[in-house]
Amino acid sequence: MSWQAYVDNNLVATGKVTKGAIFGLDGSLWATTPGFAISGAEAKKLIAAFEDVSDVAANGIFLEGVKFFFLRNPENSIYARNGATGITVTKTGQAIIVGYYNENQQAGDCNNVVEGLATYLIGHGY
Repeated sequence: MSWQAYVDNNLVATGKVTKGAIFGLDGSLWATTPGFAISGAEAKKLIAAFEDVSDVAANGIFLEGVKFFFLRNPENSIYARNGATGITVTKTGQAIIVGYYNENQQAGDCNNVVEGLATYLIGHGY
């Protein structure tokens, strides 16, 4: 399966995630929902947050130029919110998965979908 298929079928097609992306831990874009324009700098900052969360905890996370307020970071994940929308970011051995949910979706559902895909990829060496 292509990386794009993981975004399309395992994230967005669930109806629990509006937009998604997968980045390598080097910041390279593997796949994204069309129009989900996370910059390379934004991706690298997200990746760095898994080593030291203090910057995003204090200053928030910016994706597509929009500020998301850090909520918490359970093991291998980061949750952030902007009003009724939010993001779940989960790290695997080789990548991060970003899921964005809108005001008509539940944060917990997005968390489960993104973290479920991460668990699957980790189980397959990614």
